[in-house]
Amino acid sequence: MTRLSSATLAGLPADVVRPAYDRAAVTCGVVHIGIGAFHRAHQAVVFDDALNAGDLRWGITAASLRSPAVRDQMAPQDGLYTMLVRDGAAEQARVIGAVQRVIVAPEEPQALLAALASPDTHMVTLTITEKGYKLDPATGALIESDPQLVADIASLESPQTAPGYLVAALAMRRAAGLPPFTAISCDNLPHNGTRLRDAVIALARRHDAGLADWIAGEGAFPQTMVDRIVPATTAEDIATLTARIGVEDQAMVKTEPFLQWVIEDKFCGPRPAFGTGVQVTQAVAPWEEAKLRLLNGSHSGIAYLGGLAGIDHVHEVLALPEARRFVEALWDEAETTLSPPPELDVAAYRRELMARFDNPTLRHRTRQIAMDGSQKLPQRLLHSIAARLAAGQGIDALSLAVAAWVRWQAGVDDSGAAHKVDDPLADAIAAALAGAASTEGRVAAILAFDAVVPPDLATSAPFRAALVRWLAILETEGARAALARL
Repeated sequence: MTRLSSATLAGLPADVVRPAYDRAAVTCGVVHIGIGAFHRAHQAVVFDDALNAGDLRWGITAASLRSPAVRDQMAPQDGLYTMLVRDGAAEQARVIGAVQRVIVAPEEPQALLAALASPDTHMVTLTITEKGYKLDPATGALIESDPQLVADIASLESPQTAPGYLVAALAMRRAAGLPPFTAISCDNLPHNGTRLRDAVIALARRHDAGLADWIAGEGAFPQTMVDRIVPATTAEDIATLTARIGVEDQAMVKTEPFLQWVIEDKFCGPRPAFGTGVQVTQAVAPWEEAKLRLLNGSHSGIAYLGGLAGIDHVHEVLALPEARRFVEALWDEAETTLSPPPELDVAAYRRELMARFDNPTLRHRTRQIAMDGSQKLPQRLLHSIAARLAAGQGIDALSLAVAAWVRWQAGVDDSGAAHKVDDPLADAIAAALAGAASTEGRVAAILAFDAVVPPDLATSAPFRAALVRWLAILETEGARAALARL
């Protein structure tokens, strides 16, 4: 089957939207580290909008720090891919042309460094997940036991981590008399810009105090909040698109109409005239907090409870009345912990979220959302629980979601079917749980993981009691019964 490429672009059906610019005239003002489906359906679309508007400085050099899979999908297609926006029965196909090249960093470390150090590069965006920052979640310090970070502390000739690449490239820019780039974390974690800045400066200081001071004084690491639901692409999706457009697209993504990117107004160089969906603001934290605690917190609860019940997709979980009641109850609890900006109508936002979750064409898998739970739980659920307990308020729905995560670690659902626990702490947590003979013991084992549960919360008697109660119900009666009890 012929692949999507520059040569096949003109022959696509008339209803497929194509790039409105000359790709040969584009310069790469952006380097993106961690290219995956989310970037291709979110930040790449924003930069593609800028290119379509006539500002040709915002092409993307993308990089994978690990797998060559995306490179192998996109290289035969000249970096082109189709974004399908699905909303009920409606579907729009758009070819995105912003990505000019994909580098696999372990294969070509010097190529990635050259792109980062290029005078054309003004922004670096990252989607590397929480674990990619190499920071201890509890202390914020570099994880000096991490083998890749150990290598980058020893030498930055061929970096192995995202902070390592940024420090090495910034050193090259400083030596060449170039300004730093604006580095923008696009991961769902609180104060993501601060975390990225802390990781980069801490690593820089291990090599050159003057470089660290220069980055601190001249660089920019704005806080951001990103939001768009991007389910994993399946072989069926690719086959269906092939039948529709007449060429095969191994790099396609599917998503919803909604796109939001809130960026702190803190740049150290040029930026595009951002279009629809992007808001530049002085304060990102209130937006970030609302998104993490309402959207992401409920998503995690849906993922673990739905996964335990053997339900594959978010919209199928929400077809259960008891699951909808759970989500509303979790939102009721989390909403009291927010300080929303005046522009955010929380009631309207909640209605919009439920409509997005109900979109059946996205087929967002619960197991995709369930990944890396130990890294996500603090900002999505535990911070809300701590705030509620400090205010003397109940935590029924929030603690059920956390207990479902604990139950998920057993690696079997309510029917006894096995699942993979995809989490950096999976082996350690499984070993701790296996050594506990009772529900109370398993809760105590989880609370001992201070990399996940803050010490002040781990010693909270109401939190411990809530987890024991819900975990006992989940272990003996199952997720659907727990939802019904709520």
